Amino acid sequence: MRTPRSAARIVVVSPEGSVFLFRDDHPYVGTHWLPPGGGMEAGETPEEAVRRELQEETGWTEPAPERLLCTWVHDFTHQGVPTRQYENVYVAYGPLRDPVPESPGQHWRWLSLAELDAVREPVWPPQLADLLRVDRREPVHLGFVG
Repeated sequence: MRTPRSAARIVVVSPEGSVFLFRDDHPYVGTHWLPPGGGMEAGETPEEAVRRELQEETGWTEPAPERLLCTWVHDFTHQGVPTRQYENVYVAYGPLRDPVPESPGQHWRWLSLAELDAVREPVWPPQLADLLRVDRREPVHLGFVG
């Protein structure tokens, strides 16, 4: 039995088309790249969650989420608990700049879409570079990704 968890992430894209991502060396999942974000707090909307998470993880109070890029569901172990996470992933556009992370040991990079394609570790959400290459009005629902 997995504990359900709602989460929201925000993909920040620079004017040059680079994407801001963190590299996470997760003890259960392994190394992967992902945009700022995390679990939603009680009573919080996904948009409120990504704004809060962006500020907590980068120190940025902007950019604001512009559109829902995709949703997806995945299983992982969160703080030792088997979890099924339901994620809303938003897109925002902002300047290429360094974060002021709450954890100075965090690894982050601005990656072009070509660099994102070449990353050897998994990227969350899956297919991120392809999702960003097409300008869609409606979000893509990836469903459960095992």
